[in-house]
Amino acid sequence: MRERTHLQDAIKDIQALEARLDDALTLLELGEAEDDEGSVGEAEGQLEALREVVAKREIESLLSGEADANDCFLEVHPGAGGTESQDWTSMLLRMYVRWAEAHDYKVEFVEETAGEEAGLKSATVKVIGRNAYGWLKTESGVHRLVRISPYDASARRHTSFASVWVYPVIDDAIEIEINDGDLRVDTYRASGAGGQHVNRTDSAIRITHLPTGIVVQCQSDRSQHRNRAAAMDMLRARLYEQELQKREAAAQAEHDAKSEIGWGRQIRSYVLQPYQMVKDLRTDTETSNTQAVLDGDLDRFMEASLAARVGGGVAAQAE
Repeated sequence: MRERTHLQDAIKDIQALEARLDDALTLLELGEAEDDEGSVGEAEGQLEALREVVAKREIESLLSGEADANDCFLEVHPGAGGTESQDWTSMLLRMYVRWAEAHDYKVEFVEETAGEEAGLKSATVKVIGRNAYGWLKTESGVHRLVRISPYDASARRHTSFASVWVYPVIDDAIEIEINDGDLRVDTYRASGAGGQHVNRTDSAIRITHLPTGIVVQCQSDRSQHRNRAAAMDMLRARLYEQELQKREAAAQAEHDAKSEIGWGRQIRSYVLQPYQMVKDLRTDTETSNTQAVLDGDLDRFMEASLAARVGGGVAAQAE
């Protein structure tokens, strides 16, 4: 039923675009016939706006991967650099939350560990909405920040790194076998806001999958049982995402996007000093409006990296 509803919505969108195109063309023909520059200009403006919408829909049509339509988990972690990197991690999390909210996605905070002085040691959020994973999957990788550090008394320029990891929420119908003997479960007290009960009991859960070394944790609920259930969902999603990566690697070989945006590799630079520039190192997409990007204006980067990723796969098949 969900798939049927999605297809119906897609058809309605196409029909609406066709109607807008017909209206604009009719207005253009009338304007030209009556030598009405105002009508011609209005029609051309409508056609230009329609072209931008169609270009966006064309990019969305590339979201045809097995899990692209799913909700997703997004994790952020600081690199070396202490407080500076932890602050950069909190800036990245804010950027993605702003992007999600601007696109009418719902964001749920799953886990958040504050740094000693400022920023975050780690955080995980769940982004809920159609194609959340498809749009965000190309954001996985290392993000580099260059700025004058607010934590340096000498006002020197610092370079900081933080990692982003995106993986899909998987449907309950997908079978992921997990043996209890492969798990190490640790409980601990939650940190940060959440009320006295959360902070006084060992309700937070950390699960380590021993065969793969994958670690997930959850402290969003005061119930240890519910935190464990949420952590198991995250673990199943991580294992599923790992399997998806194996399938992509087998299908695309050297063109596999994992080699382009993989964990531990720098994908984008955010330079605030001595000049203003955000540049994606995979597609060379760049902008000098750094504040807009940090406020969640990421569409140009996502669209370019998604198009390059799909284009690489097509090139590989052609070869």
